[in-house]
Amino acid sequence: MWVIAEQENGQLMNVTFELLGAAKELCAKLEEKCCAVLVTAAAGELPQQLIAAGADVVYVVEDAKYADYDTELYTDAICQLSKKYDPASIMFGATDDGRDLAPRVAARLHTGLCADCTALDVTDDKLVAWTRPALGGNICATIICDVNRPQMGTVRPKVFKPAELDNTRTGEVIAFTPEAGAVSRVELVKKEALSSENAVKIDEADMIAAGGRGFGSKEKFDVLEQLAALFENSAVAGTRAAIDEGWLTHSQQVGQSGKSVTPHIYFACGISGAIQHLSGMKDSDIIIAINKDAEAPIFTVAHYGIVGDVNVILPKLIEKIKAYKA
Repeated sequence: MWVIAEQENGQLMNVTFELLGAAKELCAKLEEKCCAVLVTAAAGELPQQLIAAGADVVYVVEDAKYADYDTELYTDAICQLSKKYDPASIMFGATDDGRDLAPRVAARLHTGLCADCTALDVTDDKLVAWTRPALGGNICATIICDVNRPQMGTVRPKVFKPAELDNTRTGEVIAFTPEAGAVSRVELVKKEALSSENAVKIDEADMIAAGGRGFGSKEKFDVLEQLAALFENSAVAGTRAAIDEGWLTHSQQVGQSGKSVTPHIYFACGISGAIQHLSGMKDSDIIIAINKDAEAPIFTVAHYGIVGDVNVILPKLIEKIKAYKA
């Protein structure tokens, strides 16, 4: 079983450790080796970190051209590696890069792909059982790939606990150089860091201040930034309606067509609670909902609920939190 490692600025992403944690458990049932694939410009200590997280074998594809994620180059590298070593299954994170990369790899390898999985298991026939929400989150579908290989799937971040690191572990590192041929179809013109307000990705945040169309305007919606600023490792997010209004970017969308999140605290402000949104945040540790409709579905998953106008209540709540922290 392979896990495609993701990195940014020379650091492995949290989702990589989550996938390795899941892969170790599956490999124990499958009686297979747990492997990681690292496509990078500079491997450095990253292979050893992957081994410490549970990888028995780390395949390293290293070249300066892999400094930034590139669809064509990464797809070609992983496909060539797969054709040589013939993995039984491959896991990707259901991140922006993973969702771009996995379907292309699957198409070139002539196999299937189960996207946005939230649970994994092994069947009696030693096949990977990929489970994902379906029909708007009303049911969960379990899918197997019993003919083509490799079996492939993307797994949502924050679904599995990260693997515990054991720096005493040893493993094998295999360097691989793809044959020449793939050519990048894009030119990186500019690379700009996110503003400090949005530096934390929503699927890595411990606290999320989320809003919906109930705010009525972007000017009122922006008060969520004040709420998020009161907490460490926090982020602002929203519903599809908020994204459609242009108040946030798609990377900040929570829900079936956005990202699944499991922060410690999730403020749902002016969010009615469509099933598509609930499927992306219902597993948060603490959910605090503010909505003027007492019958809003969001209250069915909320641990704490406040019925009232979010534009009146939220500023008062922010002042109370500021006073408490003073």
